[in-house]
Amino acid sequence: MISLAGRDILHGWARFALTGLGLGLLIGVTLTMAGVYRGMVDDARALLGNSGADLWVVQQDTQGPYAESSSLRDDVVRSLRSQAGVARAANVTYLTMQVRRLDSAAAASTAGDDASAEGERDVRAMVVGYETFPPAQPGAPLHLVAGRQITRGHYEAVADVKTGLKLGERVRIRRQVYTVVGLTLRTVSSGGDPMVFIPLADAQEAQFLKDNDAILNERERNAANPALNRPGVPGLLQAVQAAQSANHNVNAVLLQLLPGQDAESVAEPIRRWKHLEAYTREQMEEILVAKLVANSARQIAMFLVILAVVSAAIVAFIIYTMTLGKIREIAVLKLIGTRNATIAGMILQQALGLGLIGFVVGKVAATIWAPVFPKYVLLESGDALRGLVAVMLICALASTLAIRVALRVDPAEAIGG
Repeated sequence: MISLAGRDILHGWARFALTGLGLGLLIGVTLTMAGVYRGMVDDARALLGNSGADLWVVQQDTQGPYAESSSLRDDVVRSLRSQAGVARAANVTYLTMQVRRLDSAAAASTAGDDASAEGERDVRAMVVGYETFPPAQPGAPLHLVAGRQITRGHYEAVADVKTGLKLGERVRIRRQVYTVVGLTLRTVSSGGDPMVFIPLADAQEAQFLKDNDAILNERERNAANPALNRPGVPGLLQAVQAAQSANHNVNAVLLQLLPGQDAESVAEPIRRWKHLEAYTREQMEEILVAKLVANSARQIAMFLVILAVVSAAIVAFIIYTMTLGKIREIAVLKLIGTRNATIAGMILQQALGLGLIGFVVGKVAATIWAPVFPKYVLLESGDALRGLVAVMLICALASTLAIRVALRVDPAEAIGG
């Protein structure tokens, strides 16, 4: 049996192929948007997995170091280490900032030199401060792909490969210059920013220490305060200034539990007696995925709906135009006794063929350009299968307008003037 749809497609193959290419690019964008959402969820889960923690202890009435600001005194960790069921506890800080890459000439300059020196470039990253001793503490970088862990107490860093940093390269974080001694893979924040790990003391200085002008202003303000210059209390002013210049804050304490311990049973006494907030891995994942990623998910869903409507409009317009271009041929088919179902099937096959070509083009395009996206794009086979079904349904629905036009054609038009 002759395929009427196939012969008609071969007759106008150029227009059909170009339409399939354009539709494919739209479908590729749609698959990429779905992959961006999957990548955001995977980034959030990777953040939790790379921390090596079972419990996150943060400031009371806050939602943790990833969702909002949290500040604790760093001596809290000592009492948490003695908590029943806790195997390890370690302080950690998180600070998203611009990390300045330096070439050899810029790295040799002092921290007080002009920041616009030639060869310097900024990289947006999450700077993580963790306790480097003893080794393998919670919060430490896992799965190095090159180099080594930090072994010195200052001025060494481990960076994710996404930063573009190389072993031995130097970066400036606030006032200090650090040498990259190790590289990790897939250590990112919930927003997809790569991580740079530095010793905890350096991170505390970078996050909490005031700049020189602020320190001088604070000292002048304290010196002018009569309450701090009482004759009967010697050294009070110096003690206050020393306390103000010290850095004893962290963003969270990460806990690793003993095997077989229930996380919630360990978290409950921390909340009740230590007046801190403690989150299990499931609770932290709920915060990251259901709250931080939720708004982006709604935006992506809106884009997917818009792209679906645009794709349906394109298919409907092309199939409708192709149908109008062969009204006389359809009338001849009706005149010789061709059933309406056969004519409708021809148009439906064309629409489905257009959708299939578009999906193949889109899947190939999404696979090619996904690795160069600034955001992590995770293309799952399940999403691709659901996308194929959606494309076929959209094309089938889009063909209904052309089918209605074809079925209304009068056979007399085949012999009309």
